Amino acid sequence: MQTKKRRITQRGTESQTPRRARRSTGITTLMDVARIARVSPITASRALNTPGKVASETLARVREAVTQTGYVPNMLAGGLASSRSRLVAAVVPIIAGSVFLDMMQSLTDTLAAAGYQLMLGQSGYDIAREDALIDAIIGRRPDGIVITGVMHSAYARKRLAASGIPVVETWDLTHSPIDMLVGFSHEKTGVAVARFLHGRGSRRPAIISADDPRARRRVRAYVKAARKLAGMEEAIVEWVPSPTTLKQGRYGMARILGKHPDIDSIFCSSDLLALGVLTEALARGIDVPGRIAVVGFGDLAFAAEVHPPLTTVRIDGARIGREAAHFIVQRAQGKPVADRILDIGYSIVERASA
Repeated sequence: MQTKKRRITQRGTESQTPRRARRSTGITTLMDVARIARVSPITASRALNTPGKVASETLARVREAVTQTGYVPNMLAGGLASSRSRLVAAVVPIIAGSVFLDMMQSLTDTLAAAGYQLMLGQSGYDIAREDALIDAIIGRRPDGIVITGVMHSAYARKRLAASGIPVVETWDLTHSPIDMLVGFSHEKTGVAVARFLHGRGSRRPAIISADDPRARRRVRAYVKAARKLAGMEEAIVEWVPSPTTLKQGRYGMARILGKHPDIDSIFCSSDLLALGVLTEALARGIDVPGRIAVVGFGDLAFAAEVHPPLTTVRIDGARIGREAAHFIVQRAQGKPVADRILDIGYSIVERASA
């Protein structure tokens, strides 16, 4: 019978087959960052996740170590361990829409200061696309969702309410939000502009408006108030697709003048439309505001610099983003939000065009 050969060590014991050294994966870890920064792994983690709670000198060392190593945190692993993703998702109708830029910048900055990152989605004013985005976002379990408007499908509302994720609706107002809300009343805005123009002598007003739900509600309120104030029977409205452009403003102005040459004011649902109206008026030699008063919406950066300077409705988009971020962070940290509905209001900025 053949016996197995055994290797005997100098101590006379059986030798074990040497273990192969574990290969390095080459992946930089938080331990590497902590070692280079001369801090504990817990401190390094805190510096990356909640930088406001770490001394500036320590934070600088950790960030320098991250730069040296190229370390990228495993957010999935961290999220599984803490049940927090450190991500907040936002859905806007269009990323290129200048009216939303201040909100997005403020939202990004405020979340970053609290250790959160923003993930952005574009719905394109399409309900089906918004539904698909919401499904994809909920599946990734962010710490919060910021969404534009309150006019969602029944499916989206049900999914958002059932998700358990903090939700902030923005740029609108309702007494029954899904969760929390930061916005303003489009109806009150429309009425305020109608009263403003009527107070300045307008008796034959016209409107050029985008066809999205929020703009339509603004227009309905404006038309109702203008009819009551001016006693007019006909509402002169030119609808254009969203998102709006300067070109639509020019062509809309031309179409209205072709049918109703006696109008004395135009309210536009965006400053870009109003800029198109001013451009067409200049090309035709029409005096603004002597012949036709023009009011925009949004108070974009160019509004004060065009000729004549544009009267417009100002919405504090930066505040919307800031307050929405605060709501999300409070809820993500388990803190209660006392007032879930915040109406930031609006203001009419009077300039030479009206």
